[in-house]
Amino acid sequence: MAGRGVTIADVAARAGVAASTVSYVLSGKRSISPETADRVMAAVADLGYHPHAGARALASRRAGVVAMMLPLRDGMHLPVLMQFASGAVTEARRHDQDVLLMTADEGPAGLARVAASAIVDGLILMDVEVRDPRVEALRRLGLPSVLIGFPADAEGLTCVDLDFEAAGRVCAQYLVERGCGDIALLGASEAVYARRTGFAERVREGFLSRNAARAEVWPCPDDAASVQRTVKELLTSKPELTGLAVHNEPAVGHVMHALADAGRRVGEDFHVVVIGPDEVAERTHPQLPSVLVPAETLAETAVRHLMRKLDGIDVPDSTLIEPQLTLR
Repeated sequence: MAGRGVTIADVAARAGVAASTVSYVLSGKRSISPETADRVMAAVADLGYHPHAGARALASRRAGVVAMMLPLRDGMHLPVLMQFASGAVTEARRHDQDVLLMTADEGPAGLARVAASAIVDGLILMDVEVRDPRVEALRRLGLPSVLIGFPADAEGLTCVDLDFEAAGRVCAQYLVERGCGDIALLGASEAVYARRTGFAERVREGFLSRNAARAEVWPCPDDAASVQRTVKELLTSKPELTGLAVHNEPAVGHVMHALADAGRRVGEDFHVVVIGPDEVAERTHPQLPSVLVPAETLAETAVRHLMRKLDGIDVPDSTLIEPQLTLR
């Protein structure tokens, strides 16, 4: 029964719900309990239900739209997310495609809903977690997709990303080469680590691998008061600290103020390196060395891979961009 000829009634019977409930889950027009929604989405995936698949096959053309799941979660820096979106839209237009931005944190249910609606040709996923619940849904749905990020189990997936583990090592190496003894990584908010976001974990692993005996990682919110408090606590707990890597774009300016208030002279008796956009490192005084997160390049690469997959052309399973340290 899978795929062709499957009706909404078939999905309802498989999930043990009314056909109207299936419709509400797919349209999002009415709140449905997570348990029921999960059953419906599992049935959609198992049966390969596509409401408009027949019509699209007869038309023998694509929808001309790709979806980009860009969830707005705690710890996500909006300007950087917009760089990803800009890169995806720019590259998609080169292929006569439009981009549907999905900013709600809908998880697997959102994937299944979009796949079942048949309004997109493929999916690009961001903010990938180490144990991302969307991964298994992607495998079941069979819709062409590319992930910007790497889950722990990437088998059968197409993933692109900055080599964040190498970026962490590069930052630690920079600080060590400047003669820093104790060093620390000031990371994103606790929520980012709690949900095991892949890029955050990999930066941490890379940073600690270079000088684990004298390195620490501190999560940090990005508001001024929290950054001031965290930096003060860090300097108090590690009085020999002379090197800091910051992987928290909106916190960089606050970090510089906090260090100045503590009497640290960045570039002289204290060193700071940033992982993030160039403009974040360039607008401080003094300007800071940084490892660029090439958001637009990553998004463009993801779209190109997706277009090739839609054309039946093989693409690499894994694409890692080597980090580049810019000295200023």
